[in-house]
Amino acid sequence: MGVIDNAAVVVEDGRIAWVGEAAQAPDADSSTDLDHRAVLPGFVESHSHLIFAGDRSHDFAARMEGTKYSAGGIRYTIEQTRAASPEQLENNARKLLDEYARSGSTTVEIKTGYGQSAESELTGIQVASSCSDEATLLAAHVAPPEYADKHDEYVQMVVDRMIPECAPHAKWIDVFCEKGAFTEDESRTVLKAGMEHGLIPRVHGNQLTYGAGVQLAVELGAASVDHVVYLSDADVDALANSSTVATVLPGADFSTRNDYPNARRLIDAGATVALGADCNPGTSFTTSIPFCIALAVRDLHMSPDEAVWAATAGGAAALQRTDIGSLTVGARANFIVLDAPNHLHLAYRPGVDLISGVWRDGASLYERRSA
Repeated sequence: MGVIDNAAVVVEDGRIAWVGEAAQAPDADSSTDLDHRAVLPGFVESHSHLIFAGDRSHDFAARMEGTKYSAGGIRYTIEQTRAASPEQLENNARKLLDEYARSGSTTVEIKTGYGQSAESELTGIQVASSCSDEATLLAAHVAPPEYADKHDEYVQMVVDRMIPECAPHAKWIDVFCEKGAFTEDESRTVLKAGMEHGLIPRVHGNQLTYGAGVQLAVELGAASVDHVVYLSDADVDALANSSTVATVLPGADFSTRNDYPNARRLIDAGATVALGADCNPGTSFTTSIPFCIALAVRDLHMSPDEAVWAATAGGAAALQRTDIGSLTVGARANFIVLDAPNHLHLAYRPGVDLISGVWRDGASLYERRSA
């Protein structure tokens, strides 16, 4: 973690210019005394679905009463998202980004995937790119109702129309490689088409059952494979011997009563692990990385250090960024102040709002008002 006690950080032009013991800090034009509160890098959310409309609280209630989660619930959100205006979609996304900021996230990746028509996905990726530098085209989330029995036609439409039209607004291409969503071959076709248009692959994989998602991600050099709940020994070995980041999303497993991923197994094998909140309307309607850190420590068998690292430097690795996720000279001055003496309190005090200040590029983004 590189913890420094009695530390100081010097910021210049939105970047970290110096970090070390306060007694050795160089002169600065102005200074702020944080009264020995802990300062951490801003959380890096590498997996969110903020381009949507509607509410699935009834879906959540049904799961809590015993209905098993499947990928089909997405279709309700597709209907609501298609009916929403671009302004409604953007307003909802920015409201959720504000929530993310207040809970300490200074970088948020945003996926499409609830439009599932050429027109709606284009609108979605345009909204996503207006809200974040990390916009992901997830046209292959599930096949929409009108293509329920025509997966091959839907995949062809994604390849022939959605990707060429949406690629100029996106950085990433993603696919849900899972039973009930897209097969290995269909997923490979979509990802390769995206790569041909300059997009970098990511994969939703191994969430609901054992499958091909991890191996496909490693095969194509994907930046990350996300969820990774059901892993074979071969999957773990593949991740440990590749540059593909394994992103764990315990908020989704909490909300669906799914098994939790075994992050301990991944870390001990040498895989790089990121931790995200996976904000979406159906299976993880939270923007709180601190909540997910507490879950990771309690149920994914991660140490507090490992969970915080995964939510900062790990998320940066999943986005292939070196300018965020750490408090190092030259990095963007994205950091948070905890109302606590150290980072351990994020897991030690679950459910307590400890974020008292958030800075992005050296400017105050959020500061809790005193009572």
